[in-house]
Amino acid sequence: MERREFVASLVAGGSAGMCVDLALFPLDTIKTRLQSQQGFYRAGGFRGIYAGVPSAALGSFPSASAFFVTYDCAKSLLGSHGALAEAPVAPLTHMLSASLGETVACLIRVPTEVVKQRTQASPSSSTYHVLLVTLREEGVGGLYRGFRSTLLREIPFSLVQFPLWEYFKTRWSRRRGQTLHSWQAAVCGAFAGAVAAFLTTPLDVAKTRIMLAKAVCRQHTQDDLHQRGRLHFPGRLRESAAHSSAVAKAELRELTVLGASKNVWKNVLSGPPLLPLQPADEV
Repeated sequence: MERREFVASLVAGGSAGMCVDLALFPLDTIKTRLQSQQGFYRAGGFRGIYAGVPSAALGSFPSASAFFVTYDCAKSLLGSHGALAEAPVAPLTHMLSASLGETVACLIRVPTEVVKQRTQASPSSSTYHVLLVTLREEGVGGLYRGFRSTLLREIPFSLVQFPLWEYFKTRWSRRRGQTLHSWQAAVCGAFAGAVAAFLTTPLDVAKTRIMLAKAVCRQHTQDDLHQRGRLHFPGRLRESAAHSSAVAKAELRELTVLGASKNVWKNVLSGPPLLPLQPADEV
């Protein structure tokens, strides 16, 4: 991968990711609140629809840049020689590259996603307050809550989206007999992203609820213990066995994704088709 291509992936991918996240942020907030166990109105309804936007703004550019740099580098390496360079197995190259890109990007995306979604579900709290509470009560590990469930959602998403994106671009380019323009590549990406979002919505519901579960379960457990007169100890002693059990049960329940396909259209609209608006030169 040449330096020019590296810089193009870094800047174009990061810029596209940030623009998409900020432009569709209200839909993302609605989706998060609909998926929350609290219910849409208890999670904030239509109030504070931009709650958590600082976290999204800070995390969008670096995570999208990391994804596209990794994706393009892997695609260049895998497709330059060997069996994976042959046209019939090109979708496999795109799948492997996208999976690696998502794994790298999630190292940056998950902490910002946790803070963003908890702020969206608690619009009365600021992003900074949610960050401090998460670090104080759960430590740095709390920022990576739901990391595995995020990978479980993002990798299948990319396995569907990127081979479709490349396929649509190839077919359209051959039909026209020339390289696609940026807007045409973006249209291909929009269709590919919509299909991927539709298919992975159950996994997205599970991811959202796992990220929100700790805060929700803690509040419910503490309220229950207060009512019973059993909460007498300060600090970390409040992390009782009852709380730990509630969190474990909630996570296990949300990983059972049968019937979790609610809000699928919100996910289609606000899903992350983070495709850079650049000419499809590789077609």
